[in-house]
Amino acid sequence: MPHEVVAVHPIATHRLWLQFEDGSQGEIDLAETIHFHGIFAPLKADVFFRQVRINDELGVIEWPNGADLDSDVLYSTVTGQRLPGAMACAQS
Repeated sequence: MPHEVVAVHPIATHRLWLQFEDGSQGEIDLAETIHFHGIFAPLKADVFFRQVRINDELGVIEWPNGADLDSDVLYSTVTGQRLPGAMACAQS
């Protein structure tokens, strides 16, 4: 089940506050999550990073250059809950 992002606010350099459709919320430091290469390279600049927005069709966060992040991965990071696929792999 996808966990759609319903609110996002940049709060510091490479840090975001996120809220999900189930009411879960919290902060994430993307410097610990992504590498700033390729499509993510522009996010190193704070002025570009702060242009984060929600793609309402997909329920993910994205930037003007098309970079986006999977909402399930963000949910897992913010809440500490395992990804459904990770549980299946752990049981194998």
